[in-house]
Amino acid sequence: MQKNSFKIYNFVSEFNLSDLHQLSKDICIIYRNYDKIDHLENILKIKKYCKDIKTKFYLSNDIKLSIKLGLDGVYIPSFNNKINYVQNYSLPRNFDIIGSAHSITEINIKLKQKCNEIFLSPVFKVNKSKEFLGINRFNFMTLNKKAYFIALGGINERNYKRIKLLRANGFASISWAKKNGLRKLRPF
Repeated sequence: MQKNSFKIYNFVSEFNLSDLHQLSKDICIIYRNYDKIDHLENILKIKKYCKDIKTKFYLSNDIKLSIKLGLDGVYIPSFNNKINYVQNYSLPRNFDIIGSAHSITEINIKLKQKCNEIFLSPVFKVNKSKEFLGINRFNFMTLNKKAYFIALGGINERNYKRIKLLRANGFASISWAKKNGLRKLRPF
């Protein structure tokens, strides 16, 4: 598949203006908060913020609300493996479906869910898992797959330069992007 522009994503779990201001304006934001039941207020605040700075905003695991609020797309986590998750909805134009996977089996499920971008993780060593993909396994898993792949997991200031060795169209961050804003890393 032909490479699209390099993208950077950041996961947020609440509306925190000081954290969002630290991020570069070209970082896409994914809202995921599986703890709170009523998070509509946070979503609306982040949507307004993203519209003001002209960046993309995705909602995790709620395609119906994403379409209703006119968001840029939906993020389907790896634990959601329903094949027909997207098929029941009439999708708006330019609506992106992104998902995450940890194995080739999960990659195939995400392709059946019509994900055009797949977060593959963990690429580098992380504290919560003893296993990680590494550069060679990541590249092997993405070979001959018709999707764009985003590196996720264990990316920090010591290893971010190794992302260039991956067959990746970008990377995602959960905590590192908030810590330094990624301003010194551009352009990629």
